[in-house]
Amino acid sequence: MSRHIKFANIHNFRDIGGYATKDGRIVRWQRLYRADSLGWLAGPDLETFRALGVRTVIDLRHPFEVDRHGRVPDEHGLAYHNLPIEGRRWQFATFDEAEGVPRFLADRYLEVTEDGVDNLRTALETICRADSAPAVIHCAAGKDRTGLLTAMILAVAGVADDDIVADYELTGLATERFIADWRARHPDEELWPGFGLAPAEAMRLFLADLADRHGSVESYVTGVVGLSPDAVGELRAHLLTEPGPRG
Repeated sequence: MSRHIKFANIHNFRDIGGYATKDGRIVRWQRLYRADSLGWLAGPDLETFRALGVRTVIDLRHPFEVDRHGRVPDEHGLAYHNLPIEGRRWQFATFDEAEGVPRFLADRYLEVTEDGVDNLRTALETICRADSAPAVIHCAAGKDRTGLLTAMILAVAGVADDDIVADYELTGLATERFIADWRARHPDEELWPGFGLAPAEAMRLFLADLADRHGSVESYVTGVVGLSPDAVGELRAHLLTEPGPRG
């Protein structure tokens, strides 16, 4: 199966299927996707999207981002949920080069786990329902907010941290395109050093810090966010499958 799905105007659309879980199962392909902004869907890109049979879109952006950059087209039968999970806006003036980009990003992700509990719960409960699939999670770049929620889903499904980190880091393949697009739209503005980056260490720090605070990522999701055992069971039932025969 192809993890990366090619679009003309979307740079970071990919399937999270294929990862092994600790109990020997694997994440199903074509059940859950992650992406950058779906507001760019038009023409051939919209046809590519329709061919995936997506039923549910979870848009993690702020409403002002949706108003400014658009949302997924309103198609018959497509359930759209705008669930912003970011409370505090990023203060780039506080970026410390000595601590580095990974530490700055991990700290922002931890803020989301404090501020975004209610919408994280709604997003997770929606994704846990079998009738929501295939589903797409997205934000602006499909990197930070989307990366955080995807990490939680994979952790609850039983995927190892190394694979969660590797999935997050794949966004780095789109970094050059993100930067080129941004410079075309803001030719006179300066980028902060971490723009478009998805360093593996950022996700490692985040997963470790969340586990230090709550015992494990799953404990945070079930204890603080309040995802029920039934929801976790439904997620694993529809998102996971037994590995196919070797040969």
